[in-house]
Amino acid sequence: MSENIEISVVAPMHNEAACAREFCTRTDRVLAGLGRPYEIIVVDDGSDDDTPRILEELLADLPRLKVARLARNSGQWAAVDAGISLSRGRYVVVMDADLQHLPEEIPLLLAEMDKGYDLVSGGRVGRREGFFTRRLPSLLANAILRATTGCPIRDMGGFKVLKGDIARRLNLRAGQHRLLPALVWLQGGAVSEVPVSAPERFAGRSHYGISRVIDVICDILVLWFQASFKARPVYLFGRVSLATFLAGALIFLWVLAEKVLLGVDMGNRPPFFISLALVFGSIGFFTAGLVLEVISDTQSFVTGRKSYTIAEVKGGREEG
Repeated sequence: MSENIEISVVAPMHNEAACAREFCTRTDRVLAGLGRPYEIIVVDDGSDDDTPRILEELLADLPRLKVARLARNSGQWAAVDAGISLSRGRYVVVMDADLQHLPEEIPLLLAEMDKGYDLVSGGRVGRREGFFTRRLPSLLANAILRATTGCPIRDMGGFKVLKGDIARRLNLRAGQHRLLPALVWLQGGAVSEVPVSAPERFAGRSHYGISRVIDVICDILVLWFQASFKARPVYLFGRVSLATFLAGALIFLWVLAEKVLLGVDMGNRPPFFISLALVFGSIGFFTAGLVLEVISDTQSFVTGRKSYTIAEVKGGREEG
C-alpha cells in the first residue's frame, strides 16, 4: 500500500479469541465504507489462547490488517504505544477489541475530528456495568482528572481519535493510555467529545477489576505533579519550601520573644524543636525540587517530548 494512510485503527488484544474475528471483520467493513485509505493495527499483548492463530488466519483475508505481537504480556499501555508507533495515519483511532467500542461508531468520531480538533473522545452513555466496580470508580477518576488538569472531557478512558502526528509524539508511559485527552489538552491541543454506545462485551471475560482503581489514582497524581506549575518541579517544591520556612521562622520568633520578654527557657520546649524541624525541612523540600528539575530536564532532552503543540505556522515563503 503506497498511498497515504488517512485512518489508522490501533487495538490492543490479550486473550480475545472470542472477539478477534468479529472485531477485525466489522472494523474492516466499516472503514472500507468510508472511502478513505486505512489500516488496522492489532497488537497482540502476549496472548496465550487462540488469539494469535485467529489473527494469523485473518491476515490472509484482510489486506489492510497489520498484526504486531509483543514478546510477553506487557500491559495495555504498552500495546497501545506499540500500535501508535507503527501507525502511519493522519488520524489514529484507539479502541478496545472486545466490541464494547463499536466499529460502526468510528465515523461519528472522525466527523468531529474533521472540524479541526486534535482529539475526540467517545463519551459512553447507558453503561450497564457494575456501579461500584466499574462506573463509580470511572466517575471519580474522571472528576479528579478534570479538576487537576482542567481538561473538559467527561469520559477520559477508552474510545478515542487523535491526530497521528500528536499521537506519535506522546511516548506513553505505563498507565497513560487512560489519560490521552488530558495529555493532549495539557500540550495545548483542542479536544472534543461525542456520545457513543456502551454495549456489554461481545464475548469473553473482562480483564478489569476494582484493583485497577488504585493504579488509576496513582497515574492521575503523577500526571498532576508533572503538569503542575508549568512542568517545573522547582516551582512546586519552592512554594512548599517557602511556606515551611516561614512557619518555622514564625514559631522560632515566638519562642525567642518569650525568652527575651518573659524569661521562658526556649532550649527544651517542643515549639523550638518544631521550628528547627520546619526550617531544615524547607531546605530538604527545595533540594528535592532542584534534583527533580534536573531529572525533568534530562528526561525532556532524551525523549524529545515537548510540553506544547504548534497549532499553525504561516508565511515564510522563500525568495527565488
